[in-house]
Amino acid sequence: MSDPSLQITDPEVHSLVEAEIRRQADSIRLVPSENYVSRAVLEASGSVFTNKYSEGYAGKRYYEGQVHVDALERLAIARAKSLFGADEANVQPYSGSPANLAAYTALLQPGETFLGLALPHGGHLTHGWNVSATGRFWRSVQYRLDPTTGLLDMDRVRDLARQERPKLIVAGATAYPRRIDFAAFAAIAQEVEAKLMVDMAHIAGLVAGGAHPSPVPHADVVTTTTHKTLRGPRGGMILCRKEVAKEINKAVFPGLQGGPHNHTTAGIAVALQEAATPQFARYAHQIVSNAKALAEGLLERGFTLVTGGTDNHLILVDLTSKGVPGKPVAQALDRAGIESNYNTIPDDPRKPFDPSGLRLGTPAVTSRGMREPEMKQIASWIDEVVGHLDDLPRQERIRQEVAALCASFPAPGL
Repeated sequence: MSDPSLQITDPEVHSLVEAEIRRQADSIRLVPSENYVSRAVLEASGSVFTNKYSEGYAGKRYYEGQVHVDALERLAIARAKSLFGADEANVQPYSGSPANLAAYTALLQPGETFLGLALPHGGHLTHGWNVSATGRFWRSVQYRLDPTTGLLDMDRVRDLARQERPKLIVAGATAYPRRIDFAAFAAIAQEVEAKLMVDMAHIAGLVAGGAHPSPVPHADVVTTTTHKTLRGPRGGMILCRKEVAKEINKAVFPGLQGGPHNHTTAGIAVALQEAATPQFARYAHQIVSNAKALAEGLLERGFTLVTGGTDNHLILVDLTSKGVPGKPVAQALDRAGIESNYNTIPDDPRKPFDPSGLRLGTPAVTSRGMREPEMKQIASWIDEVVGHLDDLPRQERIRQEVAALCASFPAPGL
């Protein structure tokens, strides 16, 4: 039978794909959770494994014809365990939020208490914020950053844990630009007889590449997305100690999900192999070097950064001193070919949909091969846009300059 291409079958979708390729090629992408996957990851993610349904686990499926799926899932698990030094791994979660929900389901009874970092202070919705199911099904108590320094105050976390006696403590963040002391969290969890879960979705690639301390030796459970700094497909993964592996697996399937997305598992397996290479380690360290260079460039131009800088891939800019909120800045930067996201800052007086901050990250530009000199140029463009939010001709001129720079650093996979 005939098997026409996407361009023939659906010209509208084909044109959108082509337009998105051009946009990603011509833009400086500073959203911390975004990246470029390799051609090999794209190929695996779009493979015929998308045709197969596979409820259950390797060797224990509810459908026949699983010989290659089982081999694939076992391969991804082995690579995850080897890369991160984990006892066990589950590669079936559809993304990070389902992975977190599975971990809570495995470790907590409904209504039990856990501690998580408050969303306005850099935590994630699924760390127990009240609009999330995780803040409704369980009793969530939120710890916050030090109001003066913007840093995690482990003494405050310890005091809160002693007061609340949670069953679980969650560490990890989506908008915290400093290293997290996982050993200190583990000590607090041990003191109050709680389990420790770490959500390393943002820093998984840095951990894999040795550019950030690993939470795996300290935590009972570690959840992560497989994209972001890890540079894989959009999926999820759970690493855990063998003592809780059975409950984790039961929570993923049949607790929360049906069949895994096997094509995503294929992409994860490829990304994990790539992450075990010396090239990936150099990339991970360059992400941090680039973030520091971009932060320094912004500080030199009078920007205020939450915590004063960064230790990882992420920068949180407080635009209050510039007299402009984050949303119009992000929109103006987008017009200039520089993608970011507006974001709350700790104790932000503004609403979440129109906050005071701007969140920047360097994973994607680092994947393109950009280094410190390019970060200085990007800081200069950001400063120029912030100073002229309504100057559309200026933004168009910068957009063309951005595209010219991007042409010198071809994006992987496109």
